[in-house]
Amino acid sequence: MSTDNYAEDLALAHLLADIADEIALDRYQSLDLIVTTKPDNTPVTDADRAVETAIREALSKHRPTDGLLGEEFGTDIKGAKRYWVIDPIDGTKNFMRGVPTWACLIALVEVHEDGSQEVVVGIASAPALSRRWFASCCQGAFVTFNGVTKKISVSQVSTLSDASIAYSDFIGFGDRLKSFQEMLDSAWRTRGMGDFWSHMLVAEGAVDVAIEPSLALWDMAALDIIVREAGGVFSNTSGAVGPFGGSGVSTNKALHNAVIEGLNP
Repeated sequence: MSTDNYAEDLALAHLLADIADEIALDRYQSLDLIVTTKPDNTPVTDADRAVETAIREALSKHRPTDGLLGEEFGTDIKGAKRYWVIDPIDGTKNFMRGVPTWACLIALVEVHEDGSQEVVVGIASAPALSRRWFASCCQGAFVTFNGVTKKISVSQVSTLSDASIAYSDFIGFGDRLKSFQEMLDSAWRTRGMGDFWSHMLVAEGAVDVAIEPSLALWDMAALDIIVREAGGVFSNTSGAVGPFGGSGVSTNKALHNAVIEGLNP
């Protein structure tokens, strides 16, 4: 595979992220921010909808034949050989409260002849943190901070007793909660950071493990390829590799088996 196979796709993803950043930053900490509740009882803001609408319009212009799965306005991926996955604002609760850890997540998924799926481009753009992480297939993972871009890689920590573990909260673990808490007790350090932030810290090597027990594809697709291209592993809590399993576990690879075994004793 040519290392620049997805250069145009990545460039387009950056364009989409630029559009998203401008809209979301303009609404961030606005006194007139409109917040409503979706049928699943999660909040959504006018910024979420405006970002996804703008991205959909841009994709209809630049990639009219590609499919699209977005958190706010549904999916049109039936029969598509490739489709974009959009979370207009990951961390909406943070966004609406003025906490700067939120991001637009953009990913491109390819559907292979055998029906298997692979994320080939991913961006997590967090303008309130002045950061953007990105990756494309076979080209490594990078972060841009205040206009400076550098390549990133996961840590080399190899034992849970030396590991830093990030997570969202204790909700959603079900029968795994006790084993999860025991794993936290055995770790060197734990922090409840949550959302995209935890997984990007794994990709940077600042954290060794990130775990979230209940996620949708739009929460994970972009994170999956960034973690993988940084040398890590992304799976669900049962150990199935990829972002299609309903939950997210990022590790530095060396710890992955131990983490999955710990969650499923």
